[in-house]
Amino acid sequence: MSLYILDTDHVSLLLQGNKPVASRVAQVDLNLAITIITVQEIFNGWIVKINDPNQSNNLVNLYNKLWITQQYFKAVTIINFDTTAYTCYENLLKENKKLNKKKLQKDLRIAAIALSNNAVMVTRNHKDFSQIPGLSLEDWT
Repeated sequence: MSLYILDTDHVSLLLQGNKPVASRVAQVDLNLAITIITVQEIFNGWIVKINDPNQSNNLVNLYNKLWITQQYFKAVTIINFDTTAYTCYENLLKENKKLNKKKLQKDLRIAAIALSNNAVMVTRNHKDFSQIPGLSLEDWT
């Protein structure tokens, strides 16, 4: 059975209670992972919201959502950006100059982890991820 790696968009949908995503996650639970890049992206998003002075009246809600997120991270397999993924990432950049755009860097790191683990990338971001040669894609929404 394939390993499925959820992109940041699908993790966000799952944490928001999206039924189609949650249903599919339940079907492949033991063959599911996220990447350390997704952890970074989600934590960065919460830090920006929590530190926004305009959100000071919403801190309890924001910290609660951050707490739920970290609970999820404790329960899911998180795949690191290791030397194999880094080598894959570097090769993708060398072989595909069009991928060397700042906005694609984190997506490319996630894709390198998926490729180096022979995993299926689960994302709604077909536009960017479809540019990466050899990457298998699924959208569970």
